[in-house]
Formats: sequence, structure tokens, C-alpha cells
Amino acid sequence: MKDKKLTWEESVLWLRNQPDKSDLVKYCFYDDPLIDAAKRYYNSSEWDAVRNLLPKTLGKALDLGAGRGISSYSLAKDGWEVTALEPDSSEVVGAGAIRSLARLENLNITISEEKGEILPFEENSFDLVYGRAVMHHADDLQRFCEQISRVLKPGGVMFISREHVIDKKEDLQKFLDSHPLHHLYGGENAYLVDEYLSAMKNAGLKVTKVLNPYQSNVNLFPSNTRGIKRRVARKYKLRFLSPFIPKLLIKFLGDRLKTPGRLYTFSGVK
Repeated sequence: MKDKKLTWEESVLWLRNQPDKSDLVKYCFYDDPLIDAAKRYYNSSEWDAVRNLLPKTLGKALDLGAGRGISSYSLAKDGWEVTALEPDSSEVVGAGAIRSLARLENLNITISEEKGEILPFEENSFDLVYGRAVMHHADDLQRFCEQISRVLKPGGVMFISREHVIDKKEDLQKFLDSHPLHHLYGGENAYLVDEYLSAMKNAGLKVTKVLNPYQSNVNLFPSNTRGIKRRVARKYKLRFLSPFIPKLLIKFLGDRLKTPGRLYTFSGVK
């Protein structure tokens, strides 16, 4: 008989209790107090990069798979009218946590405990559909993207960040074996870049930006593009020229990465 899987909340609580994982807990914003984690995310290099890639005109935003609410918090702090979609009711890592965060900061966040494949909203409801590390969890990737397209207003923006990517299906197990929590709760997954792109395009979404693991602080956090440039400079013995390494070279090197589960970000419009 196989070992019983833990819930997501139980898995995160287990991670918190591992002395050698304290840095990972903070990097993932799983630490408490939740408000401190949310503020740290809002001030992070990742959110700064996200903000610069989102539409400048504010409106209604849907945060898919909102987790414990750090992105919903950041969107609301920046002035978006936020709906957080989170099927897990957990007070630690789910809808309960988002509710407490919204109450504590008096933020304009509405919460819906549904899954991304069944969005309980009318067509053309949102100016922005945002998701952080959520699309790779989809049970039905094509339906997930169709639901995004359905609820987006014409001209609305889809922004999907930090999605796990593999190059071939045989790589999936390598990624799952390396993930720090998959063995506990069994909820991780990854897709090929072409699978993400095909699902989006077939859903009527025009993909306008694909960022590989090196191209943006969105994917690099807790590292950053400066750190990548310094690493490249050391490798090619260009130590004092790291600030001048061109973005094209960084993109080229990021495209050549083959690590199973590496992170990509996608943006598009309806």
C-alpha cells in the first residue's frame, strides 16, 4: 500500500519544520507572520519586474491559484480590484489565509474557492488574468486557457509567471524527483513550452512575450539578472564587463538551458 499523501498545508508545515530549509521557506514566502511575507514579496525584485510588465491602466484582476495571497496582496496594493481564485480553504496556504490578509490590510480582494478549469465568472469580466506558478498544476491545460480567454475582456492581458518547463516527457520524472515537496503531496507537474503556447493560442490568446529562465527577475528570484551577468562574466573571463553583457546573450544562454522544471513566464492578450 502506498504511503498516504499529505495535503498542501501539511506539506508546507513539514517544510517549515526542516532546519535546513529555512531559506527555501522564506524564498517561497511560506513563512509567518503572513503579512510580513506579503510585504516582503511586494518589495521583492520579482514583483518589481512583474509590475513593469503589467498594464499601466488598472482595472479588474483575477489572480488564479492565489495560494496564501501574496500576489493578490501586491495587485491590490498597486490599485487593482482583485478577485483571488483559490480552491484550497486552508488558513495557512489557501483561501482562509487570503481572507485574513485582506481583512488585516483592508484590501479590495474578493475570494472564490474554485479551480481554474471552472471559472465562475461571466465572459469578458477581467482586464487582467494573472497567475503565479499555477498553470502547470492544471488538470486540463487547454480548458484552463480557454477559461482564461473566456473571462478576459477583449484586449485584456494574460500574465502567467514562473511555470515549470521540460523539453521532453521523459524529463518530467526527473523534475518531480528533484522537487522538495512533490514526494509529500504529489501535486507538481510541468509541460513543454510548445504545449503552453499551443493551449494559449488555441484558446484565442495572442502570446506577446515568452521569458526564459534568465531573461527576467520574475523567473530568477531570489537571484536576479545582475547575478546571472556576473556568472556569465566569470565563465567567459569578462569579470569587469558584467554590466555590459547584452540581453541577447542572456536570452541565448537561457534558451540553451535544459534543466527539467526550469521557470518560464508568458504574457498575452485576447
